[in-house]
Amino acid sequence: MLKRIRVEQVVLGMHIKEFCGSWMEHPFWRTSFVITNPKDIELILSSSIKEVWIDCAKGLDVPEGETAVSEAESEAQVEAELKLAAMGARQTAPVPLHQEIERAARICTQSKQAVVSMFQEARMGKAVDANGAQQLVEEISDSLARNASALISLARLKTADDYTYMHSVAVCAMMVALARQLGLDEAQTRSLGLAGLMHDLGKAVMPEEVLNKPGKLTEAEFSIMKSHPVAGHRLLLQVGKADPMALEVCLHHHEKVDGSGYPEGLKGNDISLFAKMGAVCDVYDAITSNRPYKSGWDPAESLRKMAEWAEGHFDQRVFQAFVKILGIYPVGSLLRLTSGRIGVVVEQTTKSLTTPRVKVFFSTKSNLRIIPEVVDLSLPACTDKIANREDPDKWRFPDLNEMWSGLPNSHC
Repeated sequence: MLKRIRVEQVVLGMHIKEFCGSWMEHPFWRTSFVITNPKDIELILSSSIKEVWIDCAKGLDVPEGETAVSEAESEAQVEAELKLAAMGARQTAPVPLHQEIERAARICTQSKQAVVSMFQEARMGKAVDANGAQQLVEEISDSLARNASALISLARLKTADDYTYMHSVAVCAMMVALARQLGLDEAQTRSLGLAGLMHDLGKAVMPEEVLNKPGKLTEAEFSIMKSHPVAGHRLLLQVGKADPMALEVCLHHHEKVDGSGYPEGLKGNDISLFAKMGAVCDVYDAITSNRPYKSGWDPAESLRKMAEWAEGHFDQRVFQAFVKILGIYPVGSLLRLTSGRIGVVVEQTTKSLTTPRVKVFFSTKSNLRIIPEVVDLSLPACTDKIANREDPDKWRFPDLNEMWSGLPNSHC
């Protein structure tokens, strides 16, 4: 029998069936487990969750006389609430980047915590909670609907230590955006978001000294790492009714259209559309992210490099759709304008992939900082144009990420 109780009533031995609140409000990846550790009670009490559902058939009941709400009573309360007001729709109306960025940062942080838990459970041999993962995908998907650039751009700013976990979040976000760009339906889009989140699950069982090595891998170490798609596929099969797209992307996201990829060396049409999507998203996030042994490339430079490799590495249709999501100069790219001013891309515009909004803040003529100003290159009255890309490593502006995001010490 299920009962809803206050968190203050939770004791050791109770079986938590579900938390009453968003996954973002509690620190647990799993939502169905027996409380055996006093620290778990402390975590629940310190979260913003006020109530939980317990399963009295699988764990302790509340003492006689204590208040608890039955399933039937809860259903009646919900029905009454729904009659009082129309159920609010998910917030997906488009907003400017500066409005979505803080919400995206919060989703980013909570997503990382959830993926850390997911990997820890996989390491301990526990089956991954696919339902919890699906909730995560929906939060990410809604953020992208409001503004596609905010979360994708923030997820790129992961620290080297966070890479393994935040990479999964970033690929999830890009898979959702790419699915929409390719015109796939909502069910496929959700599945591909889940696939992005799970695509590197096999890294959970790779030796940590190899996974986090601060330098180039030896041939033997690289062989070990190349086993992660098969390992991840095996872990996902343990879920039971594993999503077929997640299984496909997990196993084949390192395949290349010219047959030089792994683990099966598939070629061209033998690689599914979904795996081809995973390959593009995986590579972009990998090369734009800071790693223990190298700094990530600038977003615009990364797309340029990928265009060089595209013929043998990526499916052309998928890569072109990917560029349309990010723009030729993605958010965070450092540019020099024909006026001699240097600025950072803060948002794409609907007119053209080559006319983003740029926040200028430095003059090459005076070699001095100037008062920041957003220049919309798509406006007919704008006479400034992009002269060329600039290398952030050359200029080393310490506040470059803060400049485009508006957030201090920006990173997920």
